[in-house]
This record gives sequence, C-alpha cells and structure tokens, in this order.
Amino acid sequence: MPSPPHALVLGAGPTGSLLALALAHCGWTVRLQDPLSPAQLQDRQRAYALTHSTRRLLRRLGLWERLEPCLTPFRSLQLADLGCDRELAFLPGDLGESAAGASSSAAAIGWIVQHQALMARLLGQLEATAAIRTCLGQESPSTPPPAAREAEADAVFACDGPSSPTRQSLGVGCWQWVYRQACLTVQVRLRGCPDDTAMELLRPEGPFAVLPLGKGLFQLVWSAPLQRCRALEQLSPAAFLDRLAGALPDGLQPEALLTPPRAFPVALQLSRRLQRGRTLLVGESAHRCHPVGGQGLNLCWRDIEALLPLAERVAAGRLAASRLGGAYARRRWPDLLLTLLATDLLVRLFSNRAALLLPPRQLALGLLGRSQGLRRLALAVMSQGPCWPLRHGAA
Repeated sequence: MPSPPHALVLGAGPTGSLLALALAHCGWTVRLQDPLSPAQLQDRQRAYALTHSTRRLLRRLGLWERLEPCLTPFRSLQLADLGCDRELAFLPGDLGESAAGASSSAAAIGWIVQHQALMARLLGQLEATAAIRTCLGQESPSTPPPAAREAEADAVFACDGPSSPTRQSLGVGCWQWVYRQACLTVQVRLRGCPDDTAMELLRPEGPFAVLPLGKGLFQLVWSAPLQRCRALEQLSPAAFLDRLAGALPDGLQPEALLTPPRAFPVALQLSRRLQRGRTLLVGESAHRCHPVGGQGLNLCWRDIEALLPLAERVAAGRLAASRLGGAYARRRWPDLLLTLLATDLLVRLFSNRAALLLPPRQLALGLLGRSQGLRRLALAVMSQGPCWPLRHGAA
C-alpha cells in the first residue's frame, strides 16, 4: 500500500488548524507549524459569526458536535439602514429547507463563537489526532525557500495571514484596496437586545454589527473612519460607553465594558495567484474582505471545503499532488471574486450620505421586506456563499 500524502501547513490560527484536521480526515499526514505558542494562538478577544457553509463543513469533518457547546445561535438577523430609516428581519423561515439542512422552524440563522473557545477546541482536537504533528511556539531562524519546503511535503498550505511571508517568498503579488474606514471591536453587556438576535446596522460612517454571546453579552464590530476609531480606543470606559450609547439605535443601552476596545485598519485584498508550484495559499494569506456581513472566517473555511474532495482524490491516488493547486484555484476563484465584490458594494452603497443612493437603498430593502423569495435568496448568498444559488437554484 502506498504511503499517505504528507502536508506542511504553515500557520495554526483557526484556518490553519481546521485545514490540518481536514487533511488528516482525508487520509493525509500533516505537520502544522506556527511561531506562536498554543497560549498565544488563543489570546485574542474577538468573536466570529459562523454561517451554514461552515456548519456544513464542520459536520462533514465530525467536528460540529464538539464545537456546538461553545456556540451561541441567533434566530433573528435584524438589518437596518439608519441612513434611510428602513429595516427588516431575517428569520429561520427565510432559510428554506435546502439551505438550512434541517427543519426551518428549528434552524438558526447563524452562530457566534468566541476565538478563545474555538481555538481551545481546535488545538485539543489537533493533539488528539495521530496523523498530525504540531510544531507550535518554535521560531524559525529564517524562512526556508519554497523549494526547500516543497521537498519535505507533497503539498504546502500557507495559512500565515494577510501579510503572509510564504506568499512574499513565492513572489506572488496581490490586489489591495485600503478602506478609509477602520473597525473597532469590543465586548459589552447590552440591554434591549434579545440573546438570540444579531444586528447589522448600516450607518453612513460604516456598518455596525451587534453579535450575541449569550447572557446579555455582545461583541460589537464598529466601522468608522480610522481617526475616529483611534480616538474611541483611547477613551476611558465611562466615556466610551457614552459614545457607544449615542451610536446605537434607540432601545439599545450599553451597561458595562467587558474588554478594551481595539481598532484595526480594514482592507480588501486578493492574491494574484492562489498557488505556485506545490504551495497553496489558503484563508487570509490569499484574501481579505470588509467584515460587513461576517464573511471573513466563513470565506476562509470555504477554501477548506473546496480542498476536501481534492485532498481525498490525492490520498486515493486519483489526482497527482502536483495538480492539486491548479484544481483548487479553479474551484475558488468564482466564490472569492463574488464575495469580495458583494462586500465591497455593500460598503460603498450604504456607507455614505449621498442623496442619489437613498432611493435604490429604500427600494432594495422594501423589496426584501415584501418578498420571502428575495429574502431566501439574499440569506442563501450570505450563509452559503454567492455561488450556492447558482449550484442549487434559488428558493
């Protein structure tokens, strides 16, 4: 019997860790390495919104039940355009049977997970998987050339972030647009919002997401001009809560600050290639988008979903490892281009006070509010990716 293919995964964040588990599930042996220690990999105060594309992937890998205890489901997504005073709600009935994969009445629109809880479970599963060898917290004196890395593995998967040293060593450039906005993340105790409701508030200065963490706690993702975010970051807790109360809609009242606010710049970024030789760019080493709609991690994990059947074919001897990168790139380009385009258009259309754009915004939200078919289509795009309706037909 031939030996199983061997993978080198660079980067052990959420995407690199899940990719290592996925490859082991497909019959590969995996070496996962990262200069950060397990404690450092878990040390981030943020949360992610998970969609049904992620649920589908995790169930396929047998990980959904392991992660489910640390997930907070939300069964209502409130979308409000505060610039033209229109709002609507997406409910489980808008998912449709085919998109939800479960009874619509019992399904959630999505789930929120804290980074620390997610990484703790992924790292625990890595340690329990015999086919994976982890090398974490070991600084490499220099970045080996691509040829040296490929010599020790059948395929190299770069999951080393938006500034990917691997991508740079390959000489692969990227298209990039730095937004005038930045994002500020913070966790607060909030009164006036149910624990099973998430909100996407489209404000003239930028989107504002309210993500439930359970027991009255919420993660906020506040988009605003960079200087304003930096100024908010420096405020005292009491002064910050006062500013926050003024930014939230009537009825929502912040009660306590749970984590220090942290601001970071936001950019649209897409690598000009997704592979070179036997090295593949996965996750944020290949792409980044604006956090509007919570697409970031789900888009990264759809890279893994696209790799799964290809990795299985390599392990079964039906696909040469040298052809894996090309097949992966062909599968991923449509989803990446459409998702980055959609998030960019949302930001440009709604993050302004242009009077000429108010009528089309009012029309779009009005049509969504009146038509369940359009809501199902919009929710399928948000929760399954923009290519889902093309493959399965709109509900």
